[in-house]
Order: sequence, then structure tokens, then C-alpha cells
Amino acid sequence: MDFLTLAIVFVVGTIIGSFLNVVIYRYNSGTSPFEGRSLCFSCGKSLHWYELIPILSFLMQNGRCRECGVRLSWQYPAVEIITGIVFVAVFAQGLPPVETIYLCAVFSTLLVIGVYDLRHKIIPDGLSALFAILALVWFFGNVEFANVFSYPYVWTLIAGPMIFLPFWALWFVSGGRWIGLGDGKLGLGIGWFLGATLGGSAVLLAFWIGAAWALAAMALQKILAKVVSHRFQETLSMKSEIPFGPFLIVSVFVIYFTGANFFDGSINLFGFL
Repeated sequence: MDFLTLAIVFVVGTIIGSFLNVVIYRYNSGTSPFEGRSLCFSCGKSLHWYELIPILSFLMQNGRCRECGVRLSWQYPAVEIITGIVFVAVFAQGLPPVETIYLCAVFSTLLVIGVYDLRHKIIPDGLSALFAILALVWFFGNVEFANVFSYPYVWTLIAGPMIFLPFWALWFVSGGRWIGLGDGKLGLGIGWFLGATLGGSAVLLAFWIGAAWALAAMALQKILAKVVSHRFQETLSMKSEIPFGPFLIVSVFVIYFTGANFFDGSINLFGFL
């Protein structure tokens, strides 16, 4: 697979990533991502085409609005770059066009969910439903109905509820203090998309990543508080609300592209090993 082809795929991915940024900012805002021109959120200036070039516009403007000079969020180039990389990773697998497009749609949906949860600490039901529907449509599109309830397909079918139930139990017992129900709803799609063992591996990895991140962040806080105690205020503690959705989604990406199965110790990097 030549470099030029992958470069084109990356560029297409960054363009889609630019649109995903619009979806993230406009979702549940009452404004459709398909209507109206892009605006500066500070001064309301309509953006010209040369201010909307993925990654490059942000760099050429030094991360600021050309009109009012307000600093732009690093979310813009980050989502564009990540989307481009993901599209290249999917394309590099050499899958049929329909499957490639489907996976790009799935991962684009997950990126929107992850960044939205990071910004608002909530996973919208509509986005979780879209992910779950995409997963189910693919499942039923690739399995004859007569075989749906036969081994091993039945395990994929019940994988969604299997992953949802532990989240629901934690949410119910804690009254929503320990974990949000949105994470459980996201778990439905994860189970149907990855299956029982890989879906379970993704959830397990998410808890590991989340715990490692929280402990590392609190340790860094302690260090900074001692070094610049008069200027630094600790904001993260064991009682802090941390969105779990991004950890789940990072884990889905890792498990899908590595094939890591923590229940049998196998790994299948990009399907090549």
C-alpha cells in the first residue's frame, strides 16, 4: 500500500474530523451541524474557507481567531489528527469498501461520544443509540437469521446486555454516584461491536487506564502543590467526577486494532500477527 494513498486517506480523515468537531459543539445546542456557516464562538465572526482547512488553519493562525484573537481549543486539531490516523489504520487493514466505510462510521461516532463526554461529563442517549444500532445492523447483516441464536453468534447477541448489567448495578446501588448510566448504555454497543470476550477486555482495560490516569494525575498534583504551593490548587481527588466514557472508547480502539483478549492472553495486531 503506497504512501500517497495513505496520505489521501489521512487528509479525508482530517476533513471528516473537522465535521466531527462541528457535531461535538452543536449537538444538543439546538443548531444542526448541517446548517449555517461555522462561527467564532467568541466574536461570532463567520469563518472563511481558508480558516477551515483541517490542522493547517489552526497552525497558520497560531491557534487564535483572526478577528478577535481569542485562543482556540486544541480540540480542533486533535480530533482532526486522531480521525485521520484512525481512518488510515482502518484502511490499512485492506478490508472490503463497505466494511471500511462502516468501521470509519463507527469510530467517528465513538470519537464524538468520547470528546463530548470529556467536555460535558455526559454521554447523550442519541449517540449511544446510534453506536448500538450500527453495531447491531452489522451483526444482523453478516449473520443469517436462522443462525442468530446458535453458537457462537448468540454470545455476541447477549454480549451487549452482559456488559450493560454490571454498569447498571453500580449505577443503581450508588444512586449514580459511582458511575453514570450513560457508560452502561455505551457498553451495549461495545458488546455488540466487539463481542463478549473482546468487549469484556475493553471494559477491563478501561478501568485499568482510568485508575492509572487518576493515580498519576493526583500524584502530579501533589508534586506541583509542593513545588509551587502558593500558586497551585489541587482540584482532583478520590471524590472528583471523572468521565469514564473516554477511557471506554480508547479501550475499544486498542482492543479492536490489537485483538487483545485478556481472557485467553491472545493478541492479533491489526489482524497481521
